[in-house]
Amino acid sequence: MKQIECVTRALKLAQIKDALNEIGVAGMTVTDVRGCGQQKGRQELYRGNEYTVSLLPKIKITVVVPDDLAQKVIESMLSTARTGEIGDGKIFVSSLDRVIRIRTGEENDEAI
Repeated sequence: MKQIECVTRALKLAQIKDALNEIGVAGMTVTDVRGCGQQKGRQELYRGNEYTVSLLPKIKITVVVPDDLAQKVIESMLSTARTGEIGDGKIFVSSLDRVIRIRTGEENDEAI
């Protein structure tokens, strides 16, 4: 099993969710996060004063899928989130040893 985390622009959430639903992934966790990378923040003007916002708002979408579905999920996230500009985000892929559904006690693929 793989855990796939996609940190990207908040505006892309609905498109990514729809794309994942099309390939059969319905379960996901979405978290509001802040971060910086190559983008290095942006300059903003507030009441005549200029200041730098160094941590920009993003979302993190986390899904857990069987190994055979992981590449489809990654490709779907990549094609949907990509704008070609700095700030598109990153995708992190991790292997999971065990997943347990608390309600039923089911494990691994059955728990997803």
